[in-house]
Amino acid sequence: MRARLIKAMAILTAVLAVAAAVALVVGSQKIDFARLLSDPFSRTLFFRLRLPRVLMGLTIGASLAVTGASLQALFRNPLADPYTLGISGGGALGASVAIALGWGARVAGVPLVFLASFAGAILAATLVRTIARTGAVILPGALLLSGVVVNLVSLAAVLTIQYVADPNSSLEILRWMVGSLDVIGMAPVGYMLVLLVPSWLALLVLSRQLNLLAIDEDTAATLGVNVRRVEMVVHTLCSLIVGVTVAMGGAIGFVGLIVPHAVRLMFGEDLRIVLPGSLLLGAAFLVLADALGRSALPSGELPVGAITGLLGGPAFLWLLRRRRQYAAM
Repeated sequence: MRARLIKAMAILTAVLAVAAAVALVVGSQKIDFARLLSDPFSRTLFFRLRLPRVLMGLTIGASLAVTGASLQALFRNPLADPYTLGISGGGALGASVAIALGWGARVAGVPLVFLASFAGAILAATLVRTIARTGAVILPGALLLSGVVVNLVSLAAVLTIQYVADPNSSLEILRWMVGSLDVIGMAPVGYMLVLLVPSWLALLVLSRQLNLLAIDEDTAATLGVNVRRVEMVVHTLCSLIVGVTVAMGGAIGFVGLIVPHAVRLMFGEDLRIVLPGSLLLGAAFLVLADALGRSALPSGELPVGAITGLLGGPAFLWLLRRRRQYAAM
C-alpha cells in the first residue's frame, strides 16, 4: 500500500505542477516573465491577480474534490458530491441572504457571509440526510433525489432573493451562482487556508475509518470504528469546507463528483489513496478548467462554474447510467 501511495502522490504532484504552470501562463494579458521583477505592470499583474487566482483555484478545487470523496464514502453512494447533495446550494443560499441583507460585518474576525454560508451548507446537509434515512439505513436513491431537490429549492430561493435585492447585491449574488475565482491579492486565500488546511488534515486522518465505512457500517463497527462519531465529524468538516469555498468562489459544481472517480480509475478504491489523490487532482482540475474558461472566448472569459458544469453534467449522467440501481427510485 505504501508503494502505491508514493507512486500515486508522485504522479499527481507532477500533474498538479504542470496544471499550475499552465494556469499561470494563460490569460488575456500576457506576462513577460523575463521582466517580472523590473516591470511594475507585469509584477502587479502576476502577484496581485494571476498568482492569487491560481492559488484560489488550487484551494477550492482541492477542497471540493476531497469533500466529494469523503461524502461518497460516508453515504456509500458514488454519485454523492457537495453539489448533487444540495450542500453547495445551501451554502449559496446562506451567502445570498447575507449579501442581500448587507451583512458586511465580522464576528471574531470572520465575515458574516462566511458564517451564513457555513450555516446554509450544514442545514442543507442535515436536511438531506434526515430525509434519506429510514431508521438506521440511508437509502442511496432517496439520498440522491433529496439532494437534487434541496439544491433546486435553494437555487430557486437564491433567484428570488436576487430578484428583490438591490442591483449591486443582485450582481454579487449572480457571482455566487455561476462560480468564480476572481480575487485580488493573497489575503483571501490566506484566510481560507487557516480554516481549510486543518479540515483537510482531519479528513485524511479519518481515511481508514472512511475506508471501512465505505464497505459497510456493521463491518466498520465490528473493527472498532465509532460510526456515529465519524459520521458527525465528517459531516461537520465537509459542511465547513463547502461553506468556506462557496463563500469565496460560489457554487462551483461537479468537481467533487468527477475527480474522486478519476482517482479511483487510476489508483483503485482505497480511501487512503483516494483522499490525498483527490486533493491533488482536484486542485489541478479546477485551475485547468479556469484556464480553459479564460482562453475559450477571444474577447472575454467563461466563469469556471460554467466549465465544470459542462464537464460534470455528462459525467454525472454516465455514472448514473453505470449505477442503474441508484436510478430506480
